Amino acid sequence: MPVVVVESPAKAKTINKYLGSDYTVLASYGHVRDLPPKDGSVDPDNEFSMKWEVASDSKKHIKAIVDALKDDPELILATDPDREGEAISWHLEEALRARKVLKKDTPVSRVVFNAVTKAAVTEAMKNPRQVDIDLVEAYLARRALDYLVGFNLSPVLWRKLPGAKSAGRVQSVCLRLIVEREMEIEKFPAQEYWTVKALLSTPRGQEFDARLTVLGGKKLDKFDIPNATAAELAVQAINSRDLTVKSVEAKPANRNPSPPFMTSTLQQEASRKFGFGARQTMQVAQRLYEAGHITYMRTDGIDMAPEAVTAARDAIKARYNAKYVPDSPRIYKNKAKNAQEAHECIRPTEMTADAESLSLRDSDQRKLYDLIWKRTLASQMASAQMERTTVDIASRDGQVELRATGQVVLFDGFIRVYEEGRDDVVDDDDKRLPQIMEGEKTDKKSVSPEQHFTQPPPRYTEATLVKRMEELGIGRPSTYASIVTTIQDRGYVHKDKNRLFPEDKGRLVIAFLENYFRRYVGYEFTANLEEELDDITAGSREWQDVLARFWRDFKAAIEETADLRITEVLEKINEVLEPHLFPPTEDGGDPRLCPNCGAGRLSMRTARSGGAFIGCSNYPECRYTRAFGPPGTEPESSIPPEGKMLGTDEGDNIWVHKGRFGPYVQRGELTEENKKPPRQSIPKEWPPEDVDLEQAVKLLSLPRKIGPHPDDGVPIWANIGRYGPYLKYAESTSDRGGVNANLESIDEVWTVGMNRAVELIAEKVASRGRRGAAKTLKDLGEHPESGGNISIMDGKYGPYVKWEKVNATLPKETSPDDLTIAQAVDLIDAKAATKGKKKAPAKKKAPAKKKKAS
Repeated sequence: MPVVVVESPAKAKTINKYLGSDYTVLASYGHVRDLPPKDGSVDPDNEFSMKWEVASDSKKHIKAIVDALKDDPELILATDPDREGEAISWHLEEALRARKVLKKDTPVSRVVFNAVTKAAVTEAMKNPRQVDIDLVEAYLARRALDYLVGFNLSPVLWRKLPGAKSAGRVQSVCLRLIVEREMEIEKFPAQEYWTVKALLSTPRGQEFDARLTVLGGKKLDKFDIPNATAAELAVQAINSRDLTVKSVEAKPANRNPSPPFMTSTLQQEASRKFGFGARQTMQVAQRLYEAGHITYMRTDGIDMAPEAVTAARDAIKARYNAKYVPDSPRIYKNKAKNAQEAHECIRPTEMTADAESLSLRDSDQRKLYDLIWKRTLASQMASAQMERTTVDIASRDGQVELRATGQVVLFDGFIRVYEEGRDDVVDDDDKRLPQIMEGEKTDKKSVSPEQHFTQPPPRYTEATLVKRMEELGIGRPSTYASIVTTIQDRGYVHKDKNRLFPEDKGRLVIAFLENYFRRYVGYEFTANLEEELDDITAGSREWQDVLARFWRDFKAAIEETADLRITEVLEKINEVLEPHLFPPTEDGGDPRLCPNCGAGRLSMRTARSGGAFIGCSNYPECRYTRAFGPPGTEPESSIPPEGKMLGTDEGDNIWVHKGRFGPYVQRGELTEENKKPPRQSIPKEWPPEDVDLEQAVKLLSLPRKIGPHPDDGVPIWANIGRYGPYLKYAESTSDRGGVNANLESIDEVWTVGMNRAVELIAEKVASRGRRGAAKTLKDLGEHPESGGNISIMDGKYGPYVKWEKVNATLPKETSPDDLTIAQAVDLIDAKAATKGKKKAPAKKKAPAKKKKAS
């Protein structure tokens, strides 16, 4: 039986059903080799040769393939139909040849299919080819570039900018987009303006809204009514005049459907409609693809195979009727810069199958499939036909004029199935108007002024960020999700209400890179480099030549930073960020003059925790600090990275700090003589910004010794720990033994008496050994790849996912009710990997009878 290798066990399971017992289908579980994360893995002085290493997890997968090839030495590589899939196949072939499993005469072929369906797979098997070396070399160039940038630029950041974690060829450019947008927002000068709206009525008593467009005989521009006084005068002008319909104009208009999905537009629409992150969208799409429901989901193509277009048109006609099918098929051309993935759009493999007919159990898969199915059908449907009406209402003297607009849908067309979402909704004036006739008088029901302020550009969502990257030609379909995820994982960006905000670390990294490596975070440079990499894919450039040109200049830029001192770097960043950190003061004074001592100069500083803050140059004599950012952007009570002093107690300064494991209070300073000053964590119930001196001193008095137990004299202590307030029955609180019992509230730590403490300790001792089995909160069903039931359990420290012997804690932000089986599998795999356990193995099957391939 020829051995067929795909990436994932789920895909292998599906394909095995199609090919039957004539083939052995195995999974590589993604890449089997990668560059070791250490210096020297890419050698620029030796034509960029690379040292590959087989991952420890991959060795068992390679062994399974080796064992299968002993029975039939024919290898068919059937990994995904893109550059990454081609690289996986190349790596696997190279690894097997290195082990001398493949001989010179061993048949090795490569097959590709855009959908995991029986027709697509069997057709691919009839058209084998060799591994495309141009795609492989494009992969090698990208992998080497990312390695060279990461392993040479990141150490520069570590040494010169404390707290910075890493930089990347594309991730840093993506971060720059977010930082620059935030600075646009901060510098944006909001301008006041007013509009006036009237509620009018026709002679038949039907009401409609109209807005003021002409005042004093002059057409109004946006800022022509600048304040409340001018708005009130406009209201009086309308109220003092009779109004008559001057004109009614109705124009036909058509709306065409959006093209079918490609990777970026799918991520954008899933974000708008479901709040999915880019990574979540791709994980769900991957499962739909592997199950054979949709075509390949990493693509920047929007064209559809002719047979798929025909199937879509037939499905539209059958489900709706012939009037929803346009006279000729719709043809879409890609407008994305540097589109290069030679794939179809993302579409259903079966046009007649809606989400309900597939009976998808996972809610995320059901939602995403429904979105793809509707968008695909809508893309081949007839245009929606509208009638847009504009009504102008004017005073007899022409001094006042108002306008009402509306829209009527004459034929819904594609709108019956699907409408594309919007990132930032605007008023489209698409309300339906009543019957209004020219020359009719209108009654004024009310006239109201409305205050507005111009708005800065909106912060990016993951969807709009991907869209902007696509417009600039930065990144590719297979990289969008990982790039957006990486900058959040690095702590450079955080997401709040689906919008992306840069953190201090992110701002500092970009300020540093723009000063010392400006070219390499340039949009045009990055896009041009992407074009060169695409040329390698097309076979029109040599990959080593592209790398050599890049490395020559990049290496020189790295060497120029060798003698930079941290103080020099920080001062340079101070200069760059000065307009942001130290904006002009209202009185025209020096914005960098310390407001505390009146003599020191304010500048940006970095804390050991990696955060940044503004401090006085007269430190330690002057301890003035404020949060990083313009003055007034955060409450005065917020805790700067170096801590906030609350006052003194018994001659010691009492501080509140933000630590690695949460906020805490501290007595005294950390010095060479005092390396472990007394500290105590702040309870979660207490906002750290609001903790005062009295509360801090109370916390620092812990642990509180209640007294000796009346039976044996062993002390009982009250304290606050990682999981809240508790009692400890032991010689000391540092004892690993003893008995711990939970207290109900923080206040009890200082008020609980001996009688109550003894009672709680006794209850705890009595309950030991009789703890019942963990309660099942939710049964998610069978593991989709390996079998075995997956459940959500109610554990001692919170809910967790249980599968066989693997227990994976749920993230704090995830509710057990919302967890899908796909998310549960990801948690199980991640937990298994950290414990060194095997990932979910494939179910064992009875060996198939050996047959010869026909």
